[in-house]
Amino acid sequence: MNALIGRHRGLLALAARESDRVLKLWSQTIVAPVLAAFLFIVVFGLSLGGRIRELGGVEYEVFIVPGLIAMAMAQAAYSNNSSSVFQARSDRYINDVLSAPMRPWEVNLGLAFGGIVRALAIGVSLLVLALVVTDVPVRHPFALALALGILLVLFASLGVVVGVYAETWDQHGFVNNIVILPLSFLGGVFYSVDVLPSPWQEISHVNPIFFLINAVRYGFLGTSDVPVGIALAVTAGLALVCVAWSATMFRSGHRLKA
Repeated sequence: MNALIGRHRGLLALAARESDRVLKLWSQTIVAPVLAAFLFIVVFGLSLGGRIRELGGVEYEVFIVPGLIAMAMAQAAYSNNSSSVFQARSDRYINDVLSAPMRPWEVNLGLAFGGIVRALAIGVSLLVLALVVTDVPVRHPFALALALGILLVLFASLGVVVGVYAETWDQHGFVNNIVILPLSFLGGVFYSVDVLPSPWQEISHVNPIFFLINAVRYGFLGTSDVPVGIALAVTAGLALVCVAWSATMFRSGHRLKA
């Protein structure tokens, strides 16, 4: 064990640094997004729950919980890593990391670790709060763990990629505000796409986050607008693309030095 730790001491130190960065600013990195998502449950779930009794046989305030958890975790994993990597490049801190005796995959994983920690903290905290006001179940824990694992890999890797390519703070925020957030809302967080008329129902199936939300919802509620195998396969494919893209950049060193 000591030998294993010694071989990956750089990775552990970098992962600890990224995690510490998240935990030191816990009021901004964890509490704020948890409260924002929880307000959606209270405002939309409990207020509209009197008008929209059920969706797919599930109480409305319960139906929206999985999508909100998935959306909050995805935004956290992406935002944390994109800002962390961009700042590391801007401050030239990335040069010290790259010169350390670490393999490219260790640097890549270490930089992504903070987003994973932040997303997990938000997801667990939001679930605990949701249980206080709803009776959201976990029907398929293995499927849920797999879906959330894919989510973390996908958006943590995407955040690293965008952090490497971004030239300004606006660019790293653009993907979250103009791509991830709108696609999340249009991916069925607050509704089932089965209630949409054609062609909007078919168009929803082009949205990759639609599959992610449904995979997470299946883990919680046992219901999904698409077969869970397809939802997991699509999101896993996207995650593999982002991981391969990120890994290629760290092997080549492309754009890593600002």
